[in-house]
Amino acid sequence: MGWLGYLTAGLYLLASLAAGAGFTLARPVMLRAAIAVLAAGAVAHGAMFALMHSAQPAPPLTDLPSALSFMAWVGTLAFLALAWRARLTGLVALVAPMSCLGVAAAVFSTPAATALPGEAPGAGSLPHAHVLLASAGLALLGLAGLAGLSFLVEHRRLKSKRPLAGVASWPSLEALDRAGAFAVAAGFPLLTIGVVTGSLWERATSGAFFSGNPHETFCLIAWAIYGVLAAVRFGARQPAVRCALTSIAGFAFLGLAVLGVGFFA
Repeated sequence: MGWLGYLTAGLYLLASLAAGAGFTLARPVMLRAAIAVLAAGAVAHGAMFALMHSAQPAPPLTDLPSALSFMAWVGTLAFLALAWRARLTGLVALVAPMSCLGVAAAVFSTPAATALPGEAPGAGSLPHAHVLLASAGLALLGLAGLAGLSFLVEHRRLKSKRPLAGVASWPSLEALDRAGAFAVAAGFPLLTIGVVTGSLWERATSGAFFSGNPHETFCLIAWAIYGVLAAVRFGARQPAVRCALTSIAGFAFLGLAVLGVGFFA
């Protein structure tokens, strides 16, 4: 499994370099090559998870580096699916570096040193269900945040009529808006199920559904805030610019609540 981790990180890094060069030099063929390399990295990444339990001892899936790695994998797969259907080729310049950083967290970190708070034996499969579902939801919401950021950059560029290197391969505003909407629609329910399984995990280990520690408190507040933002986005038919802003702000708060509090709690 170790060599697969290094192979995955190397492929994601190569995809990042190819995407950066393709975007800077306005070479769509290099961007397409970057997506192909990113897809190869996703295959290696999936194999790494498939073979994880064959290691002795098997690394836990509930530690923070593994959760970040799983987020990177889900985000990569979601992007590849969207790039194939929604013409998001240029977005690989942002997604590939994020994927590389995510898998590097697992490859170059010591899992036991950064275990997620609240982990305790006797909860059965609930810890894995919680971490995997919540990580998948966060990955998709992170992709929505990237799409929102790209939307705002492109919207500002079009309003100011400024040239942008590689603009021929940059996604359209419509494609970015659709990608963001899909990522939120798929990611928030997964995150919600992750919150529910986390509550069941807490109940199995401590006898209460909510312990009140900073990690749980901030995560619950962040989930509720994002839920309001998602409801307003789809229920009130917000303008696309405001949808992009809420995707960025919502994920930033979620990231601070889930990862920031997890590090310092």
